[in-house]
Amino acid sequence: MKNRIIITTIFITSLFLGACKKTLDLNPLDQIATSTFYKSKADFDQALAAVYGSLQPEEFAVGIGFRDCFTDNGYNQFGSGGSKDFVQGNFNPTTGGYETGIYNDSYTGIARVNLFLQNLTNYKGSDISDAQRKVYEGEVRFIRAFFYFQLYSIYGDVPLVLQPLDLSNQKQPKVPAAQVLTQITADLDYSIANLNTAAYYANGGHAAASSAKALKARVLLFAAYGTTGTPDPAILTQVRDICLDLMGQYKLSTNFEDIFRDATQKNNTEIIFSINFLAPNNAAQWDMYYGDWDACAPLQNMVDAFECTDGLPYGTSPGSSPLTDTKNQFNNRDPRLRKTVYADSVDFGPGKVYHPSNLRPTGYGTIKFLEPNNMPYGFSTLSQQDAVILRLGEVMLMYAEAQNEIVGPDANVYKATADLRARVSMPPYPAGYTKDQMRERIRHERRIELAFEGLRHYDLLRWHIAGPVLNNVKTSLINYHFEDKFYKWPLPQTEIDKSGGVLVQNPDYK
Repeated sequence: MKNRIIITTIFITSLFLGACKKTLDLNPLDQIATSTFYKSKADFDQALAAVYGSLQPEEFAVGIGFRDCFTDNGYNQFGSGGSKDFVQGNFNPTTGGYETGIYNDSYTGIARVNLFLQNLTNYKGSDISDAQRKVYEGEVRFIRAFFYFQLYSIYGDVPLVLQPLDLSNQKQPKVPAAQVLTQITADLDYSIANLNTAAYYANGGHAAASSAKALKARVLLFAAYGTTGTPDPAILTQVRDICLDLMGQYKLSTNFEDIFRDATQKNNTEIIFSINFLAPNNAAQWDMYYGDWDACAPLQNMVDAFECTDGLPYGTSPGSSPLTDTKNQFNNRDPRLRKTVYADSVDFGPGKVYHPSNLRPTGYGTIKFLEPNNMPYGFSTLSQQDAVILRLGEVMLMYAEAQNEIVGPDANVYKATADLRARVSMPPYPAGYTKDQMRERIRHERRIELAFEGLRHYDLLRWHIAGPVLNNVKTSLINYHFEDKFYKWPLPQTEIDKSGGVLVQNPDYK
């Protein structure tokens, strides 16, 4: 049975929505209000579950694969999240999709955190010790940092809201992105200092100090590249040291696919933080979206990017592997290809084959997040796979990237990449790489290892190579068009309008 932080529906709907409602009876006895809810530790536990629940919207959880359809990795035939508009260059303040959803849902989560913290400060009950107060605060500040990183990395300058808002202060101006980054790191430093030092997989679904460390490493790695794509060695040194610490606490999952399968996620020693689901009342649409609808179709260039088992590129051009089998693209390939992509039909072996009801526009689908035991996939499928947000595989790649940029391809860089590739029986990199050569291999390894986990978009932005990469995509069903202004997204026009001029649009979209 999964360990879960169960979300209390009545709390979410009544406390966070109903508490703002004005009626003649200011304290109706048949409704939960903020002022009357927080009466015991149990109430704070329920409120904490609601804060964790704010991580569950599609763009942060079941839709992480769709985020790769904003890149050169995949194609979403339904345009989920506005992916088609983005890659075609039809992106503006009224596009909607994730352009609006990430902004609004992040601030919804931030509002829950701020309300929780205010009530925790005001609560005088003796059933919550000082130590427990710090743990509560550390957990919700970790989640607030997660949301502000979404906003910082995509929009840049945004409002920085650290207190519950009311009618008198609800219109908030933007602050510089650097100030948002300072708050993110402050929240994560508090979490690191006060959360449980046990590994996440032994912490009952709650964020641990190591979860905050891993998120801080990702945040700093993004920030290190600034607006030019040239990294700051001092920031990278922080990333390297954080990752080295985490690499001593976690172990790679023996089987790559176990990270994403429901039955093998609990107590998985690689997972550092995940967004939890529990059927039947708290299910997601993993199997329907990816296994039946093929809403995340890998592009041919993505499939071709997986090496052959000898570590050489797949293909027929000079320097390609002699193991290349153009008649069977999955033959003699990096095992992660079969564990990430399916061709036409979902195939887990005899008795575990499913033919999606929707078209496969590229001929491929994403198998990475599918649960074999949930077949046949459809509207009635109750998928409870967790969304893995932070894991050791990414940490090892962050370490290798930072160390290579700081000192070059030393033995530590080679070992980190070799250990990760050995998990799937792929050979280590050849000796003698230059820093530039190792940089390209690490970037390629990230694309393969972390495919459809929603990180490719961050990578293209922080390396500042989105334009050259996306404008060179030739294997999609639609034409790609990336402009430099897309390195920062526009703020939703609905939010600009509601602010009455207080919130100012990003310069390139005025």
